[in-house]
Amino acid sequence: MTFPLRGAPLLRDPRFNKGTAFTEEERESLGLLGLLPDGVDTLETQVRRAFTQLAEKNSNLGKYIYLSSLQDTNETLFYRVLRQAPAELLPLVYTPTVGEACERYGLIMRRTKGLYVGINHKGRVKEILRNWPVSDVRFIVVTNGNRILGLGDLGANGMAIPIGKLALYTACGGVPPEFTLPVLIDLGTDNSKLLNDPLYLGLRRPRPSAAELDEFVEEFVEAVQEVFPRCCIQFEDWAGVDAMRLLEKYRDRVCCFNDDIQGTAAVALAGLMGATRITGKPLSQQRVLFLGAGSAGLGIAGLLTQAMVLEGLSLKDAQSQIALFDIHGLIESTRTDLHEFQKPYAHELPSIKDFADAIEMFKPTAIVGVSTVARAFDRRVIEAMARVNERPIIFPYSNPTSRSECTAEEAYQWSQGRAVFASGSPFPPVRYGDKTFVPGQGNNVYIFPAIGMAVYATQATRVTDEMFIAAARGVAEQVMQSDLDVGLIYPPQSELLRTELLAATRVAEVIYARGLTRMPRPDDLEALIRAHAYIPEYHSLG
Repeated sequence: MTFPLRGAPLLRDPRFNKGTAFTEEERESLGLLGLLPDGVDTLETQVRRAFTQLAEKNSNLGKYIYLSSLQDTNETLFYRVLRQAPAELLPLVYTPTVGEACERYGLIMRRTKGLYVGINHKGRVKEILRNWPVSDVRFIVVTNGNRILGLGDLGANGMAIPIGKLALYTACGGVPPEFTLPVLIDLGTDNSKLLNDPLYLGLRRPRPSAAELDEFVEEFVEAVQEVFPRCCIQFEDWAGVDAMRLLEKYRDRVCCFNDDIQGTAAVALAGLMGATRITGKPLSQQRVLFLGAGSAGLGIAGLLTQAMVLEGLSLKDAQSQIALFDIHGLIESTRTDLHEFQKPYAHELPSIKDFADAIEMFKPTAIVGVSTVARAFDRRVIEAMARVNERPIIFPYSNPTSRSECTAEEAYQWSQGRAVFASGSPFPPVRYGDKTFVPGQGNNVYIFPAIGMAVYATQATRVTDEMFIAAARGVAEQVMQSDLDVGLIYPPQSELLRTELLAATRVAEVIYARGLTRMPRPDDLEALIRAHAYIPEYHSLG
C-alpha cells in the first residue's frame, strides 16, 4: 500500500514526519529528495540534537516555546525527548512554566493545536467537533480559562493548559497522542487587561451567567457523545463553583472527571499515604487542616474521607478529622455563608480568624495549602505545626511556584528539619544540619495519566472516586524506603512511565471489579496496560 503523504506535505505532518531520520529508501519513494540534508540521522541522534538546542535557550519560556514547536513538527521526537528526561522537562512542558505561557499566549503561539469552541457559535458545536481531522477521539481536556492555576481568569490564553495536560497523558501515561484533543470553550473573559490587549486571541465579551454557561456546556457534552462516542472528558481549570456543579451534573451520566478536584485529591491522598510511612500514624488517625475551601480543598477532603472509611471509620468520624479555613476564617457551624458542599466540615469549633491559632486549637497532623496565597504558611504557622507534631506534614500545593504557601527551605528550616514536605511546584533539595532533604512534588501528573491509560486500555464507561483512590494507592506503594529516607514521599519523576503504568493497572482492577467496561477481562491486567502504551519510535513509511 502506497503511503498517502508525499514530499513537503509529509514533512509538515507532525505525526508522520521523521525529519532528517527518513531513510534513503523513504526519500526516494516519498518524494523527499532535495527537501532534506543528505545526512541520515537516527532517532537517538535527533534526541541529542534536540537537547543541545534546548540547552541554548536562556529562559524556561524559551525552552517551552522550543518544545512546543518540536511537538508541532515531529511528534515522535517530541515524546522521545520527554520520555528521556521527564524530571527535567515536565516543569517546562507543564507547571510552573505553563503558567507564564498562558499569561503570554497571544505572544508565543506559533501554530494552533486543538479546537476553540466559542459561545458565539452556539448551536454549531457538533459541526466544530467534526472539523477535527481524527474521528476516534478518546480524551478531551477542556477548559474555559476561568481559573488557570493560581493566576485567575486568562480566557482563551488558557488553551496552553489542555495542550500541556494531554502531552503528559502520552509522555507519562502512554496514551497514544492521536486519540487526544485539547479544547478551549471560549465564553469570553472578565479580565479587563486581556479585553484591552490588541494581541488577545479570544472572544472580547464578558463571561455569561451560570445558566448560559451550563446550557452551552450541555450542548458541548451532548455533541461529544455523538461525534466521539468513546471519549472521556476531563474538565480542567474551571472556576471552583462551576467545577463542582458540572462534575456533579455529569459524573454519573458520561465518562468524565475533573482533575482539579479528583486528580488533586488523589495526588494529595497518595502523599498522605506516603507520609504515614514516615510518621507511623495510619491514614485513619490523621487530622488535616486545609487552607482554602474551594473545589480543590473540598475534593481532597472528600476523597480523604472515603479512604478513611475504607480503613474502618464512619463517615461522620472521618469528616470530624478534617477542618477547612478560608478567607473569612475557620469553617465552623455558626457561619451562615457556606456552600452546601462545605457544610459537612463545619464542625462545632470556635470562630478563629488566624490560621496559626487554628492549628493550635485543632492540632492537625497535616496542613494542606490550596489557597493560591503566597507565603501563607509563614514562620508562625510552621512553628505551630512543629509544636503539636513530632513530624508535621506540610503540603503547600498551590501552583505556580509564585503562589506556593511556603518553600521547601522554609518548611525544613522552621521545623528544625522535622517536616514531612511536598508541594505543588518543584523545589530543589534542601540541606539542614547534616542531612539533605529531597522535596516531593504533589503533581497531578502522578494521577491523571494513569486514569487516562486505564480508561483507554479498558474502554471504561465511567470514572469514579474509587478509581482515584486506587490510583493514589498505586502511586504510594511505589515509594521505596530509600526515597523515604531523604523525605521523598512520591516516586521519583525519573520513573514516571513505570509508576503510571502500574497505577493504571490498579485502576483497571477497579474498572473490571465494578463492571465499568464492555470489554471482557483479560487474564493479565498489567500486560493489557503495557500492550496499549504508546512507544515513541519511527516506523517504516516506504
